[in-house]
Amino acid sequence: MSADSAYRVETTPRLAQWRIETLSSTYRKSNPFRIGLWNWFLTVERNKQFCVKLYPEVSSLTRDQPPIASFVIKLVSSSSSSGRKTIVHPGICDKQLKNSDDFVWAVDTLFTGKLIIDVEFLDLKVAPSSGGEPASIWTGYPITKQSSFTALTALSRMLIDSIHTDITITTSDGSIGAHRAVLATRSPVFHSMFSHNLKEKELSMINISDMSIEACQAFLNYIYGNFQATEFMAHRLDLLRAADKYDIADLKEACHESLVEDIDTKNVLERLQVSHLYRLNKLKASCMRYLVNFGKVYEIRDELNLFIQNADRELIAEMFQEILSTWKGY
Repeated sequence: MSADSAYRVETTPRLAQWRIETLSSTYRKSNPFRIGLWNWFLTVERNKQFCVKLYPEVSSLTRDQPPIASFVIKLVSSSSSSGRKTIVHPGICDKQLKNSDDFVWAVDTLFTGKLIIDVEFLDLKVAPSSGGEPASIWTGYPITKQSSFTALTALSRMLIDSIHTDITITTSDGSIGAHRAVLATRSPVFHSMFSHNLKEKELSMINISDMSIEACQAFLNYIYGNFQATEFMAHRLDLLRAADKYDIADLKEACHESLVEDIDTKNVLERLQVSHLYRLNKLKASCMRYLVNFGKVYEIRDELNLFIQNADRELIAEMFQEILSTWKGY
């Protein structure tokens, strides 16, 4: 038996078998093997008990979509003295496996001779990133994923190719066609516009004069599922304003989280004003901490003086309260 074959696990789409001719050491780890979306490992450890572990390889996929596994595992040993012996685990149902300690099977038998570790996967599920019930990768998951992808592609084409548009959005420097039904589904404000006898319904036109056509296109791309990271970064403040105005909570939260991530001396005062205007508590706390706790307030004195002259009085009071509270701690 070659050294490589001693660690190789044979597989079918749902079955894995590790054949160990002799277990001379107290610990052995298999080569990675593929079942479903993940690479897996088996390990055996022989001490006071005989322990078997099964776990997926550490990866971004395992972190973002850890497998929820149902399987039957058994140990089959054979030797010239004791013959063939099989020990079957009671079974695992819908257990999430992320690391090497999530499934550990300890048995009191200390095996001698040849050993087969047999794992039959009954199902593997993943939980949707958007929430909801886990779906099997072998049944509902691929169908659901394909259906969602196809639907988003079709929705994007409706916007890109102006297929049967029935509303026109006018911006500060141009206009874009869109669809009432899509806008109303994503925004309660748009829904209200089209449900009542307002001018937007009568004229089939929405005036968004505080947005450029590029920012509005990014806004619509998000609504239609045709969004690009580059345009998001380029238009975050415009998108935040639109998300707040038209009550699109998921877009507002995405902008909020993103604005927290790259605060610096050039943008911190603007971000602080934005956080106050749109009630973004996490962003406000991060800006305050950056300015006060890290002492950046002393590096932008000229900008701060101008900011104090023009900013909301309530916000200025909060800032000085934060400074006084921090000084008391020293």
